[in-house]
Amino acid sequence: MDKIIMEHGSGGRATGELIDKIFGDCFANDVLSAMEDAAVVDGSGRIAITTDSFVVTPMEFPGGDIGRLSVCGSVNDLLMRGAVPRYITSGFILEEGADIALLRRIVESMAKTAKEAGVIVVAGDTKVVEGNGGIYINTTGVGFVPDGVDIKASGARQGDAIIASGNMGDHHATILSARMGISNRIESDNAPLVEMVQNLLKSGVQVHVLRDVTRGGLGTVLKELSLASGHQFLVEETKIPVSNQVKDFCGLLGLDPLYMGNEGKLIAIVAKEDEEKALEIIRSARYGADACVIGQVLAPLGEGDATPQNSVIMKTRIGGKRVVDVLLGEGLPRIC
Repeated sequence: MDKIIMEHGSGGRATGELIDKIFGDCFANDVLSAMEDAAVVDGSGRIAITTDSFVVTPMEFPGGDIGRLSVCGSVNDLLMRGAVPRYITSGFILEEGADIALLRRIVESMAKTAKEAGVIVVAGDTKVVEGNGGIYINTTGVGFVPDGVDIKASGARQGDAIIASGNMGDHHATILSARMGISNRIESDNAPLVEMVQNLLKSGVQVHVLRDVTRGGLGTVLKELSLASGHQFLVEETKIPVSNQVKDFCGLLGLDPLYMGNEGKLIAIVAKEDEEKALEIIRSARYGADACVIGQVLAPLGEGDATPQNSVIMKTRIGGKRVVDVLLGEGLPRIC
């Protein structure tokens, strides 16, 4: 049998075989293999929990797939609060007609990514529904926040440096290229940022804010963080890292890299005196080679000309100024 059929969701023999031969095989660990109704795991004083659902099309794309994406999404969300990711749960909704060989590749990719990120899959669920062969994944991530760590969206302070960990728009451009049949060498940036964040936090750098740059893009994230902290941000267009291939792609289609989604990039807002140290740490970590300081945190909103309406200002490449707001409209649907 090479396709998902409704019997796979019956709870009977076919369900058991699917779980054993794919999920149990790929995710095998002492906790999951016990097949209990709930996982009992070691805990900590402060727990970070996140959940997300993944519906991307196509399910496999240059540089990744929906399985890798689902692990990276939950792991990175935990990291943005300074948590150490430990556990993942995975729920699969499989449409009738889904290819079992494809499902196995996706699950194997999840397992490989979980190992890279240092997490284990401790619980899961599978449902089969009528449809046209789609695969959808929900993951919940659990991590533990070390004592003394308090990273939050409102933490930016006047004078802080704003660092982008790498090139913007790679994932968005990859997915759109695949859907439009455009041939290029752009690959998704989907990646777990564990090494980068943990190295930062262990270094003594004063990290005030971390945020992964996903749907809505850099512009939306900067606006949200500016309003959350109550400070005006200034960024420079020429310092925002974008690969030449993505620049060309944007020029071809009239896209703005400022509002293109990513799945392996973060914004770090750190104390000005730690700017160079933080940049060096991020660049030396896996997935951080193209990191740049892109701007700084200015005065509190309400002082001088700093208002909520112009809370993020971008100095353009021709020397002008542009007010940056959140993404308007839908953007690219089903990017993750």
